[in-house]
Amino acid sequence: MGRAFEFRKARKMKRWSAMSKAFTRIGKDIVMAVKEGGPDPASNSRLRAVIQNAKAVNMPKDNVERAIKKASEKGQGDYKEVLFEGYAPHGIAILVETATDNNTRTVANVRSYFNKCDGSLGTSGSVVFMFDHTCNFRIDAEGLDPEELELEFIDFGAEEVFADDDGILIYAPFESFGAIQAELESREIEILSSGFERIPQVTKPLSADEAADVEKLLEKLEEDDDVQNVYHTMEESAE
Repeated sequence: MGRAFEFRKARKMKRWSAMSKAFTRIGKDIVMAVKEGGPDPASNSRLRAVIQNAKAVNMPKDNVERAIKKASEKGQGDYKEVLFEGYAPHGIAILVETATDNNTRTVANVRSYFNKCDGSLGTSGSVVFMFDHTCNFRIDAEGLDPEELELEFIDFGAEEVFADDDGILIYAPFESFGAIQAELESREIEILSSGFERIPQVTKPLSADEAADVEKLLEKLEEDDDVQNVYHTMEESAE
């Protein structure tokens, strides 16, 4: 198995555990998708992907429809995606993806978390190069062979295809998202969920005490409503 498999295995039980937090993230994704491509999923591929993800976290259909309607209203503000880079204690690189309607607030909050946890907020480009920006799709495994699928989707950018307890996962570079989504839809293969991840190229093992120092910062970041995802170079246990 490759790096994407190990990355997914290690993170599976750690992040996105709080349902309310997942709903908040999906709600922001809906607003950004509607602002970008309109409220009709049939003509808005980004919105289709978000609706699939809403189903994957059991977000009620009524909630999704209300969010789309609200996002279509003229008075609805927009969210801006902002990426923060920095270091946690013990030299662990951190990437923080945010979606905010108040950049001043978000910058102040993220900086305070780094400062309080003995980390340092870096400049743009300081650590992002340490992570591969990838896209992923989860599809129903019934009737499909991961090895055959990998061979068929190499031409569309797929780099790693593997099965787990919840279906088949396809990983590819960020820029291959549209091509793979279109091909899956043309084959009428149901997409259960999809998204983007930043996989560290190299990870660093820490002692239990050192890892606890890093976790303090990660927890503060992940509790912030403006934060969508947090990635780091600390080696994580798959246990």
